[in-house]
Amino acid sequence: MTSVHRQIVDIVASRTLYDESYLLPESHFEAELGIDSVIFESILATVRERFALDAELPSGLATIRELVGAVEEALAGAAAPASAPPSEAAATGDPLTEAVVGAAMRHTQYAREQLPLDADFEGELGIDSVVLVSVVADSARALGLPDELAGTVTAPSLRALIAELRPFLDDTAAAPGQGTDWDGRSMKDFVEKRDPDLFAKARGFRSYLRGREAEHLYWYGMPLHSRCGNRALILDELTGQKREFLMFASNNYLGLANHPKVIEAVCDATRAFGATHTGSRFIGGTNMLHKELERRLAAFKGRPACVVYPGGYAANLGAISALVKSYDTLVVDKLNHMSIVDGARLSGGVRKIYQHNDMADLERILKRRDDRSGGALIVADGVFSMHGDLCDLPQIVRLGKEYGARVLVDDAHATGVLGERGTGTAEHFGLKGEVDLELGTMSKALAGMGGFVVGEPEVIEYLRYYSHSYVFAANIPAGVAAGLIASLDVIEAEPQRVGLLWSNIRFLRRQLVDAGFDLENTESAILPLVIGDERKAMEMGRAVRARGLFCQTVVFPGVPLGDARLRISVTCEHTREDLRAAAAIFVEAAHEVGVLPSAG
Repeated sequence: MTSVHRQIVDIVASRTLYDESYLLPESHFEAELGIDSVIFESILATVRERFALDAELPSGLATIRELVGAVEEALAGAAAPASAPPSEAAATGDPLTEAVVGAAMRHTQYAREQLPLDADFEGELGIDSVVLVSVVADSARALGLPDELAGTVTAPSLRALIAELRPFLDDTAAAPGQGTDWDGRSMKDFVEKRDPDLFAKARGFRSYLRGREAEHLYWYGMPLHSRCGNRALILDELTGQKREFLMFASNNYLGLANHPKVIEAVCDATRAFGATHTGSRFIGGTNMLHKELERRLAAFKGRPACVVYPGGYAANLGAISALVKSYDTLVVDKLNHMSIVDGARLSGGVRKIYQHNDMADLERILKRRDDRSGGALIVADGVFSMHGDLCDLPQIVRLGKEYGARVLVDDAHATGVLGERGTGTAEHFGLKGEVDLELGTMSKALAGMGGFVVGEPEVIEYLRYYSHSYVFAANIPAGVAAGLIASLDVIEAEPQRVGLLWSNIRFLRRQLVDAGFDLENTESAILPLVIGDERKAMEMGRAVRARGLFCQTVVFPGVPLGDARLRISVTCEHTREDLRAAAAIFVEAAHEVGVLPSAG
C-alpha cells in the first residue's frame, strides 16, 4: 500500500467510521459503502487539505482506487509533492498501538496525524467517557482482551491507554466475577456488547433489566393515570397497584401544564386546525400559529428572531450540525446535555471538552485551538440538568469575544426559572443581547412540546434552511403551538409564579442541606441528592417511593459511574405541607439505606 493510499484510507475511515478492512481498493463509495454526496464532499475537502492540492479533483471518482490515482496524478504534476507531517500516531508496527489508534480514529473521525499520543482525551480531542468505552472495547476486541476492560479503563490520553492495556496482553486470567447476592453490573456493561447477532445485546440487557425490576430498583416509565401536578396517580406496573405520589419528578416548574387557559387554547386550536398537519415546515406544515409562536418567543427572550423545532433535542442537533462543520471547532462543557453531545457528533466538527465550569480550562482550550480557517462555537447548558448549577455565562461570553468564538447557551431548564421575568440565563446574568444564540425547550416550564433557537435574523434564517431536524421533520401540532402562546400569556400576566417557585426552591433546599445532604452547587429548581454509589442510590429511590414520593433515580448513563443521585424537581404548585413532607421522607429513607447516619 502506497503512502497516498494509506492516508486516503485513513481519511475515509475517519469520515465514515468503517473499519479499514472494509475499505478495499475497488469499494464503490455509494453502492458498497453508502457514502452519500455530503460525506463524499467532506472526504474530498479533507484530501485536498491533507495533500495541499490547489486544483479540484476530477468529478465522477467512484472508488478508493480511482481517488488514490487522481491524488497521485495531481501530486506528480505539482512542483513538490506534499506529504502529511510525521506523527507519533503514524503506523508503528506495534499491534497494541495500532489497535488503539485505529479504534480512536473510527470513533472520533480524526485522521491519524490528528491524534498525538499525549493529547488529553477531553480537553484536546473531545473524547468523553462514552466514546472512550467504545475505543477500549474496539481495542480489546482486536487484541483478544477481556470485554470487561471497556467499563474500567479511565486513561487520560492514548499513550496512557496503551500503557494501561499492555499488561493485559500477556494476562489471560479471567476478570473477577460478581458476587451472587448482588448483580454489580450497570447499563455501562451493555454499551459495547459484541456478538454476531445484532440483537444479542438486547437479550442480555433484558435479563439484567428484569433483575433490577424484580428488586424494585428500576422504576422507569411507570404510567400516570392523572394530571401531573404536586401530586399524581401512578400505576406501578410491577405490582399492578395504583397509588398517589407526591410528585417531585416533573419539569412543570410554573404549573402551566394544568392551567385552564393553556388547556382551553390547546382544545380550541385543535378543533379549529385539526389534530396535526401532514408536512414539514417547508411543505404544508406551517400554520399561522407557528409564525405567531416564533414572534412571541423572540419577544419573550428579547431577541429579534426565532425558529421553532419539533423538540429541544432536535433543536440542538439541528442548530449545531448546521453551523459547525468538519473544519470548525465545538467547545463544550463536560456536563452538557446529551443532545449537545450528539449534535457535536453529527456535525463532524472538532470537539473540545473543558472541565465543568472551569473557565481557566476553557481559556486554555481556546488559546490552543488549531489555527485553521474554520470558526468556533462554545456551547453550555444554562442550568445543568443533573446537577442544578449554572454555567459561568459572564466568563464564557468574555472568552468567546476575546478568542473569536460564538456562544450558544441551552436554556432548557432556565426558561421560566431564571431571571426576574423567567426568560433565562442571559437575563439572570444581565447579558441580554450579549449571547449569540439562546436555545430552549418548550416541554418544561412552557408546558408544551418543541424546541427553539433565538438570535440575529440572518443566523435564524440560515438555521431554517440548513437544520435537517427542521427541514426534514414535521413540526409541533397547531394545538400545541396555541397552548404555548397561552403559556407565554400567563407567564407575562402572572409574574408571581416565578417568585413562588423560588420561595419553594429555597425552602426545600434549606431543609435538605440542614439534614446533611450533599446538593452540590445547585442554583435552580433542580435539587440533586448526591449519593455516589449506584446501588445505594437505587435503594434510596425505592425507599422514597415506598413512602409515597416519586423523584428521579439517576444512574449511568444519566451521570458517570460513581456519581449516582436522586434528582428532585421543585415547582410553584408545591405547598409548604408538600415540601415539609418531602424533606421528612428523604431523611427517613436516607437513614434506612445508610446514606445518612442512623438517627440512633
